[in-house]
Amino acid sequence: MAGSSIKITTQGDRAISEVLQQLLEQSQDLTPALNDIGEYLLETHQQRFIDQQTPDGKPWEPLSPTTLARKRRGDRILTEEGNLANNLHYQLTSSLSGASLEFGSNEEYAAMHQFGGTTSPRSMMPNQEIPTREFLGLADEDEQQILRILSAFLVD
Repeated sequence: MAGSSIKITTQGDRAISEVLQQLLEQSQDLTPALNDIGEYLLETHQQRFIDQQTPDGKPWEPLSPTTLARKRRGDRILTEEGNLANNLHYQLTSSLSGASLEFGSNEEYAAMHQFGGTTSPRSMMPNQEIPTREFLGLADEDEQQILRILSAFLVD
């Protein structure tokens, strides 16, 4: 997935890893649970664009005066037409080693907003510093909901 993404694997959070390992040991197909997690992540990440905050709840850096002057919609950070928020996707993959979920955006500029950086000399805003405005990631509440989804799947 181009742009910027997160990947949930069994090497992440210990509690999530333990539940995933239990599921794998029972030889269950994780696809339904991972699909539910993907849908949940779509909702929570789109809400971040409404709330204009990082996964841990910190407000995004305010827009610069230069950016505010260019925007038609100056009241929203990372939102002009809604392309970034509306182009979040998840992808399920399955192999002999198990199923996995990737979540992110294919928009080329997603990584610039996620990690910050300097724009290209050939961009519409050349050589401008773009602050980090992290929109991808898991909040503590997200981790707890993922555990609930996986636990419910395990019980079923």
